[in-house]
Amino acid sequence: MKKADIIIIGAGPVGLFTVFEAGLLKLKCHLIDSLPQTGGQLTEIYPKKPIYDIPGYPSVNAGELVDNLMEQISPFKPEFTLGERVEKLEQVEEKLYKVTTNKGSVIFAPVVAIAGGLGSFEPRKPPLENITKYEDKGVDYIIKEPNKFKGKRILVAGGGDSALDWTVILAEIASEVTMVHRRESFRGAIDSVEKVMKLVEEGKVKLITKAQVIDLKGEEHLEKVTIEIDDNPPFDVALDYFIPLFGLSPKLGPIGEWGLEIEDNAIKVNTFDYSTNRPGIYAIGDINTYPGKLKLILCGFHEGTLMVQSAFKYIYPDQKLSFKYTTVVGVTGFA
Repeated sequence: MKKADIIIIGAGPVGLFTVFEAGLLKLKCHLIDSLPQTGGQLTEIYPKKPIYDIPGYPSVNAGELVDNLMEQISPFKPEFTLGERVEKLEQVEEKLYKVTTNKGSVIFAPVVAIAGGLGSFEPRKPPLENITKYEDKGVDYIIKEPNKFKGKRILVAGGGDSALDWTVILAEIASEVTMVHRRESFRGAIDSVEKVMKLVEEGKVKLITKAQVIDLKGEEHLEKVTIEIDDNPPFDVALDYFIPLFGLSPKLGPIGEWGLEIEDNAIKVNTFDYSTNRPGIYAIGDINTYPGKLKLILCGFHEGTLMVQSAFKYIYPDQKLSFKYTTVVGVTGFA
């Protein structure tokens, strides 16, 4: 029988950093993730994508951030159950939960932290009748290896952070980059928008706004797309790859059956400690919701830090929590 102080559901960046903060309080963690490796979306969807909002790193690749987090938590020896999805969460005693995966693994702990990102997810696909014909044959929803597009003609569709960031990155790799967006304004960070507009001015990116892709054409591989701008006559653009980046469609899956308070496919929490409506169960990172919520890795780190402080008091109500700064004792003093 496997036991831990905290079961963390989700081994993405927020779940991994929570192990570090828990380790400082000598709390043992067991992480469970449906993916076969740690890192969550960072590893699965965009391991080569630069991230700009991690303190102390002007820029760090997603995959490198995951590697650094794994190194950071190694002194605390967390246990992992990967490639398995949590199916059941049951309370077996007043302060003891039993978690069961789809492959029959069972772990017990007094505290459960749900750090499952967006839950299970799939890319939002544009409503094009023949799009499945070209999937992996010129249509990609996820960019894992940017060098795949070296010297190719690329069309990116979307107006959020992912579409903007990948347009900037691909402009340095592909031979041609076109960005199509349904509106004239963008939903992404101002800095990213400014970078794209600068590339447009320099002639490195072609921007088509108030437009959308309405058809895909090609024999064995995608050869061109048809674009419509407002009500003007449609026209074709020759290309090698069409990358629609309209975000992810979140699906809570079994999480929605655990008696938690859900709002808009997210778990409602108390911002004092990111606890849910069930004692001993917390939700941190993109999976939770509260007034003013920002879906940033940085915010998830903050949520995990406060959560473990509350978890310690929940597990050991009679012990005085003595928090020490790592600058004084170092990390080995906690391991």
